[in-house]
Amino acid sequence: MEKQPRLLASQLFLKNSVFEVLLNGVLLTWKEIPANKKVVSGSIHHPFKVGTSHSVSVSEILAVRELDVGGGTNDDGRWQKMPQKLTEAYPYAFTVSYVERARQHRWRCSDVTFHCSDGALRQQWIQTIREQLTALTSRPKHLLVYINPYGGKQQGECIYEQKVAPLFACASISTDVIVTEHANHARDHLKTEAELKKYDGVVCVGGDGMFSEIVHGLVSRTQRDNGVDQNSPEEKLVPCSLRIGIIPAGSTDCICYATVGINDPVTSALHVIVGDSQPMDVCSVHHNNTFLRYSISLLGYGFYGDVLADSERKRWMGPARYDFSGFKTFLTHHHYEGAVSFLPATDILGTPRDKTRCRAGCFICQHNGQLYSGDSPDESKTAPDVSDREYEVGWGVVRGKFLAINAASMSCACPRSPMGLSPAAHLADGTTDLILVRKCSRFNFLRHLLRHTSKDDQFDMTFVEVHRVRRFRFTPRHCQNDSELDLRENGKQLFSQICRDHPACSCSPAYSSWNCDGEILPHAAIEVGVHCQLIKLFARGIEEQPLFEDLANPPCAL
Repeated sequence: MEKQPRLLASQLFLKNSVFEVLLNGVLLTWKEIPANKKVVSGSIHHPFKVGTSHSVSVSEILAVRELDVGGGTNDDGRWQKMPQKLTEAYPYAFTVSYVERARQHRWRCSDVTFHCSDGALRQQWIQTIREQLTALTSRPKHLLVYINPYGGKQQGECIYEQKVAPLFACASISTDVIVTEHANHARDHLKTEAELKKYDGVVCVGGDGMFSEIVHGLVSRTQRDNGVDQNSPEEKLVPCSLRIGIIPAGSTDCICYATVGINDPVTSALHVIVGDSQPMDVCSVHHNNTFLRYSISLLGYGFYGDVLADSERKRWMGPARYDFSGFKTFLTHHHYEGAVSFLPATDILGTPRDKTRCRAGCFICQHNGQLYSGDSPDESKTAPDVSDREYEVGWGVVRGKFLAINAASMSCACPRSPMGLSPAAHLADGTTDLILVRKCSRFNFLRHLLRHTSKDDQFDMTFVEVHRVRRFRFTPRHCQNDSELDLRENGKQLFSQICRDHPACSCSPAYSSWNCDGEILPHAAIEVGVHCQLIKLFARGIEEQPLFEDLANPPCAL
């Protein structure tokens, strides 16, 4: 690594000691000077002298501001009590705000205040640091913020005003804030009214549903502006230029957890401020050449579709409805017949069972993303007719009775399921992990569900198979010769002959529902394609935990 030239080096006062403070294009470093030793210019920074030496990346400095030592306050209005001797000897001070890492991927804003002997030196430090921050072109300066006041515990506005807005103001980020008034308010505003050229990014304060609104609005607007037909499953979509930030204020916040490692508003706000960028894949879902929805995390048919459909009828229960519906769906143990055809992802790095986690700077995402951008010839091949041959043009077909069909475009990890549905799934490799759970006993299915909370191989079961795919198509058995299945129109007819509410008769419904990121799709027969790195988030992926933190928190023995 090329050595960075010094921009500034001075002896400044900090915490009753004199420090050698050094700034180059990469780091701001301050090292305590021993009182009984003569200072040697250019002394070497030793990172393992805990308590005497500190370094902060310039890219993670949030702001620098002048401190009025005599008046006792800084420009934030916070009162500062200064010792009399310090005030007399070092009457000029400035404060640097920066990112400090805590445990479990949590970020915090910390301040360090340096005291100078003259005003010219202080201004030199402030000006030089600000010049370095201005040169960071990836940082946003103007953001469009949508707040969902109804999501989660209805704390969206409070979270933004108390925890996020002060940080944006500290970093000199201007914002236009819109508090949504109804469902799809943000989506419709982005699609039609928002002047996107004014902004460097879009931030949503809410849960996964709010994030999905932002994605649908932004992606649809981008395709419309570029003349792309979203109704064509074969169309290559244009990536969005604006990054999206997520301030978690929902019930699960799966997207935030999978891209940052924790659901914490302050941590997410700091990722926005430093201008992080994490590309993400997006799946488009079609039925008979008609666009239905985009999916970012999970598409689930069978178990997860039934849980969502049942929970929607019990919204009066609040968040507890998910646990109740999950338990009820597990007991009913319905299976569904159909055929899944899929285009495997070939010539890529990584498999769903290789135990390689997607982390910050993921090499697999970088490699496979570059490979995907080369337009593989298999991409243009349409799905085969599942009623004809088992294999056609590189596509595979699996028929059977399924308890669950899941497509995970990320690990789908959350605090309640730290490993997620597919622990080795990647955020930006142009694929989705297609998980097929065949009909089995309740006991075996329970074993499969419990694997989501353990470190065991989730797919090491005879009734479970997983494929890393670029496209797939599902056709229910009773629909294989039909041109269209619309559950909204035919629902009464389809379910009139099914004893769904009477498990004693051991009847199973013919069709389930697709759970698309928490929304029910109106069709059972769908075609899904993965669009590599279609959007970008203000995130960097989950950072590897420091070694000392792992040793301090050994796994608990059961």
